[in-house]
Amino acid sequence: MNTADSHAPDAELADLCARMRAFIDDEVIPREPELITEDEAAAKVLDELRSRAKELGLWALGHPAEVGGGGVPFMDFVYLNEIIGRSEFGQLAVGSVTMQDTIMLHKHGTAEQQRRWMTGMVSGDIFPSVGLTEPEVAGSDPTLIATRAELDGDTWVINGHKWFTTGVNVAAYCTVFARTEDDTVPRHSRISSIIVPTDTPGFEIVRAIPTMGHDPSDHFEVRLNDVRVPKENLLGERGKGFVIAQDRLGPGRIFHSMRWLGQAQRAYELMCERANSRYVHGSLLADKGEVHRYIAESAAEIQAARLMTLDAARVMDTGDDARIQIGLIKFWGARMLHNVVDRAIQVHGALGLTADTPLERMYRQARYARIYDGPDEVHRMSTARRLLRDPDAAPWR
Repeated sequence: MNTADSHAPDAELADLCARMRAFIDDEVIPREPELITEDEAAAKVLDELRSRAKELGLWALGHPAEVGGGGVPFMDFVYLNEIIGRSEFGQLAVGSVTMQDTIMLHKHGTAEQQRRWMTGMVSGDIFPSVGLTEPEVAGSDPTLIATRAELDGDTWVINGHKWFTTGVNVAAYCTVFARTEDDTVPRHSRISSIIVPTDTPGFEIVRAIPTMGHDPSDHFEVRLNDVRVPKENLLGERGKGFVIAQDRLGPGRIFHSMRWLGQAQRAYELMCERANSRYVHGSLLADKGEVHRYIAESAAEIQAARLMTLDAARVMDTGDDARIQIGLIKFWGARMLHNVVDRAIQVHGALGLTADTPLERMYRQARYARIYDGPDEVHRMSTARRLLRDPDAAPWR
C-alpha cells in the first residue's frame, strides 16, 4: 500500500486492506443498483453480502474482540474505513455500522446492558439508534437539549421530541440523550443518556423525514410521550451524557472522514476514466486545460485531507482527545468531498446528473457531510477559539 504517513500499515494490515478492497470493489459495488431500491430484493442482496463478509473474515473487524468482534485496533481500522467508504453500503455489508454504539456500550454500559445488546449488534442481528438531535433547538449545541427524563421511583419517565434519529425504524433500542438535572448544575453536566427499547409504550416513530432525494429516508422523527424505562437503563453516570456523546462523536468524525476519502477517491477515479474516454471539440477531455485543473486540484485535496485525517487518528490513538485535529478534518474533509464529487459530475456532463453513475447520490451525501456531527461553521469556530487560546496547539507544533 502506498502511504506517506508515519503509521504505514504492516504486512498483516496491508493484506487485510487488500482483501477488504477486493470485497468492496468486486462484490459490493457491482450490486449497488440492486441495493439502492431498498426493497425486499435489496434486503436479500444485503444478507448475501453480509454472509459473504463473514465467510471472508471481514465482518465486524473493529468491534471489541471480547464481545465477538475482530478486535482490530483503532488506527488500523481507520485504514479499513477508507476502503469501506468506497461504497455507501460498505458499512452495512461488513458490519461496521454498529461499531460506534458497540464501543460506547462496551465503555459505559453495565454488565446487564452489555449482555442484552452487544452480542446482537456484533452479529448483525440487531441495530442501535441514537436520539440526540431535536427540531426545536440547535443540534450543534447539545447542551440545549429539551427532552426531559425524571425519576419516578425506580423508573425514568421521558418526554421529548427527536429527529434525524437514523435507522430507528429497524433498531432494537435508542440511546436517548435527555436533560435530567436542573439549571443549578453546570450546563455540560445536565444531560444523561438512557437506553430505550423501541417497543416501549410511548416511543412513537412519527415519520421518515424526506431529505434531499430520499423519500422515505432512513432519518426519522420520534416523539417520547411518558416513556417509562427502569432506572437501570441509564447509560454511564447521571449527568455525563455530554461526555458520552463526545466519546462517540470524536472517533466517529475520524471514521466519517476516512469514508469520505473512499468516496472522493472513487469519484476521482470515475472522473479520470471519463476524461480519458470522452471525445469533444477535437480532442479527449483529458487534453483540456480546465480538466487538468480538476484532476490536479482533486488529487491535492484528497491527499491533504488523507494526511490530516491520519494525523488526527494518530493523535487520538496516543490517548489525546485530538479536538483541534478532528475539528480541522471535519470541515476540511467535508468540503473536499463536495469539491471532488462536484468536479467529477462536471466532467461527466449530463451523464453526471443521472442515476446511471453513482455520482448524483454521492453529491447528495456530500452535502449532508457539511452538517451532520456538527456543521462546518461550528467546527471552524471551536477550532479557531482553541488555537487563539493556545497558538502552540497547532498540529504542526
